[in-house]
Amino acid sequence: MPNSLERRLKGVVERDGRYACHAYRFVYESLDYTLKKIGCKRHVSGRELLFGIRDLAIEQFGGLAPMVFDRWGIKGTSDWGQIVWNLAGAGLMSRSDTDSLADFEDVYDFARTFTLDARPGEWI
Repeated sequence: MPNSLERRLKGVVERDGRYACHAYRFVYESLDYTLKKIGCKRHVSGRELLFGIRDLAIEQFGGLAPMVFDRWGIKGTSDWGQIVWNLAGAGLMSRSDTDSLADFEDVYDFARTFTLDARPGEWI
């Protein structure tokens, strides 16, 4: 029997079938990665999370990240924002009053970011 988080994630996927369950799990992995990278426990901005997603994807998938993301239903950085909003709406993630879906729009281009020789980049 799946654990409570898995059941709740499946419920989120059922409500918004655009994204695979793997994408939601990757957001959690990326949040943990980002918190370790910035070296503290605090609220992570959308932009910071996107750079964590980028760097973790480069480490795990290299230049194949766009193909993996496409399979998960992710076409651009705004899709990651929608996933965060879906998780927050289900009570599985929090967001602050100053957070906005606009924080996730067009932050980086997948084709330019995830090249065969891509390396984790600078944090903005």
